[in-house]
Amino acid sequence: MADDPKSVLHRYLTRSREAVLWKLDGLSEHDVRRPLTPTGTNLLGVVKHLAGVEAGYFGDCMGRPVPDMPDWYTEMMADTLEDNGDLWATEDESREEVVDLYRRVAAHADAVIDELDLEATGTVPWWGESGTAVTLQWFLVHMVAETNRHAGHLDIVRELVDGAAGMRPDSTNLPSEDEGYWASHRARVQEAADRFA
Repeated sequence: MADDPKSVLHRYLTRSREAVLWKLDGLSEHDVRRPLTPTGTNLLGVVKHLAGVEAGYFGDCMGRPVPDMPDWYTEMMADTLEDNGDLWATEDESREEVVDLYRRVAAHADAVIDELDLEATGTVPWWGESGTAVTLQWFLVHMVAETNRHAGHLDIVRELVDGAAGMRPDSTNLPSEDEGYWASHRARVQEAADRFA
């Protein structure tokens, strides 16, 4: 594996993207769409949001827009999209469309990352003066952080759907897959918390 800074950042972004999509595996259309927090967080909506964010930073901000983006993205970039309109999939948007969009945006971003040096700059209009001359390195760091932050949301939402947990299919990063272990662990955590009730 290459260990130059660009390769390392790109590798972490790629692994984070894989973790994001893995959280949808094996679930029904209803389960990937249903809101499981008071603010409406849902699995497919987070994937849609990440597609839009990545298209913005590696596409429009770098002067290399992703072709054939959906209308909601155009509205988002024009700041006319309804609040949270990128955080849920309408009944007209299929899971396949959202996942395909995420993959297509990722492929576009990968090409931009491969073509440019870390010092290449873009502009983030919504940041005002601080958004001028933002480097590709910064965009990579930002998207690794953004994708991992939302992967954490997906971890919790997926666990609420069916109990499935873990970091990646090839490395769950969990000490056990035994339900008895987790029931015992949760009981100990609850007991410790109850002392402060």
